[in-house]
Amino acid sequence: MLVGAVAAINYAAYGTQSDSSEEIYHWSSFGNGTLFYAVVLGLTLLVAGGRRELLALRPLSVPWRKAAGVAGGAIVAVLIWEYVVVLLPVEDPGKEQGLTPTHWEPRHAGAFAANVLLFVVIAPVVEELLFRGLGYTLLQTLFGALPAILVVGVAFGAWHGLLWALLVLVPFGCALAYIRYRSGSIYPGMIVHALFNAFAIAAAVLS
Repeated sequence: MLVGAVAAINYAAYGTQSDSSEEIYHWSSFGNGTLFYAVVLGLTLLVAGGRRELLALRPLSVPWRKAAGVAGGAIVAVLIWEYVVVLLPVEDPGKEQGLTPTHWEPRHAGAFAANVLLFVVIAPVVEELLFRGLGYTLLQTLFGALPAILVVGVAFGAWHGLLWALLVLVPFGCALAYIRYRSGSIYPGMIVHALFNAFAIAAAVLS
């Protein structure tokens, strides 16, 4: 219900937003985003009822070296697919999402740093707890691993309320769920998610 409600709101507003590529330089973006993720985290923890196993907050079921190999393979696969998507005659998924800036604004360095914290730490942690923690665990218990990976990937993509970006977000969501499945823990996915967001922001600023 939570994911569906957020997806519905985002899709209802699709196409009505102004250019958001510079929102990363606004303090209001940090405030609104932090409030949003605080509410999502609170609801996620409420549903979990304090049961850490539902959130996959536990040590890895495999050695870190093996988990790193799985994560690395997933990252390579997603990057290759993202490159393929960029070559397609569709809107650039990164631009559609509007999270990455088009240039560096030194005057707004403070707000930029705060929003980097939001997108690179807060968002990955909360979204992983919701999707690859609680969501995956409940779905896997009911339907098995493969359906859970696919449903979580689609739900993660829909959560963002975008169209062309689904071509990247859904595979990325599935890849993170696969890492969760192979590692038995939420932590590797959090790290990969954070690194992806950090890379996207850095690449946009440096370019």
